[in-house]
Amino acid sequence: MTARRFIIAGLLASLVGCGSASAAVIGVVAPRSGPYASLGAQIVQGARAAAEAAGDTVVEVDESCDESSGAAVARSLVDARAAAAIGFLCVETLTTALPQLKAEQIPAISISVRSKILMEDASRNGWPFFRMAPVEGDEAEKLAEIILDLWKAEPIALVDDGTIYGRELASAIRQQLEPMGITPVFTDTFRPGQEQQVALVRRLAKAGATHVFVGGDRNDMAIIARDAVSEGIPLTLIGGDTLRAANRPVPLRDGVLAVALPDYATLPSAAAAITALQTRNIDPDGYVLPAYAAVEVVHQAISRAGNRPATAAIASGSFNAAIGPIAFGVDQELKENPFRLLEWRGSAFALSHPATE
Repeated sequence: MTARRFIIAGLLASLVGCGSASAAVIGVVAPRSGPYASLGAQIVQGARAAAEAAGDTVVEVDESCDESSGAAVARSLVDARAAAAIGFLCVETLTTALPQLKAEQIPAISISVRSKILMEDASRNGWPFFRMAPVEGDEAEKLAEIILDLWKAEPIALVDDGTIYGRELASAIRQQLEPMGITPVFTDTFRPGQEQQVALVRRLAKAGATHVFVGGDRNDMAIIARDAVSEGIPLTLIGGDTLRAANRPVPLRDGVLAVALPDYATLPSAAAAITALQTRNIDPDGYVLPAYAAVEVVHQAISRAGNRPATAAIASGSFNAAIGPIAFGVDQELKENPFRLLEWRGSAFALSHPATE
């Protein structure tokens, strides 16, 4: 690499918060075919853009998600002399890749896998595994935290649609609220997919509930909000990450709350990354920005580590990235719960005002 190219790489790295211009070989593990190919393409696009901006090299490794496929993935990363690897959509890959990655001191960062069991195995075996994705339970934890902070003095209700997701989320919230002295004035399971939910809204009003968690999909939430307004019953409604879906056939009403992952493209921290992606005609959808951010984390960690393996630098550092500041705890999970309080405004969810978080 010429001196001129070093200078250019350094300037670009500074634009995306990467700091040093130290070049690195970074593995990008993602599916190229099969049902997850479109998600894999998002990961590759984001990783490539970040690596080019920082002057790094990416080595793309196909992820088949088959049992025992991780050993071949690990060998490919070792053969490419990757300093670290990001991506990893599948538990199957990590389970069999991590033992060899530990032996070769190659840290792995997943941007999607949420399995608690995998992280427990990683901790027990000393595997160099970091998770830039929510862990199971984060959604319920954040919802309970928001309800405790904002609705402590309000008569609350918990309703769900009877699905495994809705029922377990409502139950987990209740289990966290009741030890804090908060007992719902109303709990119920509603029938999902109905054209109207007037009866449910009236039961909520009869119970005296004014603030309601709805464990259901976006359309059910939209119908409940619509029917509450038509009945003249003031309800403050909050749901989970399933509300991030197509706004049809019934549109959401302004003021509906959600605890969900934010639209990273709207964050100020993503501005430089968005510019870099736009020059490549890449839309910042799905895993594009998380993959971009993961490469930024690896680049900064390698720059700080010098000639040493990057694992310790990733574990102990705090990094500026496109999706916001990133740091890992001693458990190698994100220190900050990635779920945020969002509010529907006009045509999209926006971060709720800081005063209400």
